[in-house]
Amino acid sequence: MEKSKKTAAKKTAPTREQNQSMLEELFLNELRDIYWAEKHLVKSLPKMEKAATSDELATALSDHLAVTEEQVTRLEQVFEMLGEKPRGKKCEGMEGLVKEGETVIEETEKGTSTRDVGLIISAQKVEHYEIAAYGGLAQLAKTLGKNDIADILGEILEEEKEADELLTTIAENNINQSAEQEVE
Repeated sequence: MEKSKKTAAKKTAPTREQNQSMLEELFLNELRDIYWAEKHLVKSLPKMEKAATSDELATALSDHLAVTEEQVTRLEQVFEMLGEKPRGKKCEGMEGLVKEGETVIEETEKGTSTRDVGLIISAQKVEHYEIAAYGGLAQLAKTLGKNDIADILGEILEEEKEADELLTTIAENNINQSAEQEVE
């Protein structure tokens, strides 16, 4: 019995390419994870935009959708540079964050600043997840001597930081204060 479990595990475990280190394998796995996450966001951001009350927030979400689509293209370029086919690996973290955002939409009243506050918090959770992912990936790329890839990932990292800062500014401008005045 024990022997058959090991055999089954060997069959399902991903195989490492001939000259690929464990770190390179981890890097590629994490790259596939964030690729899936970005493609998932391309589908989710329009729902958040539609649910936003504030034009400023809706515009920011729409603009970030365009940036996210470009990031998907750049990630595909990174896969190409690695000699790999672009493919995603389901990102459980992003899937959970997107579900949280959908819950905010379901549980807050349409047309309220309170909903916008919830959308901003949800979007910032996504941005922070992406900041962590791209920060780690850019550093790994440098460690692996893939500086051209590190540069691309570093650019994406900066875009995610800018998106996070913009969301904070939108919240501080008037959405949080407006939401504070809303009562049921």
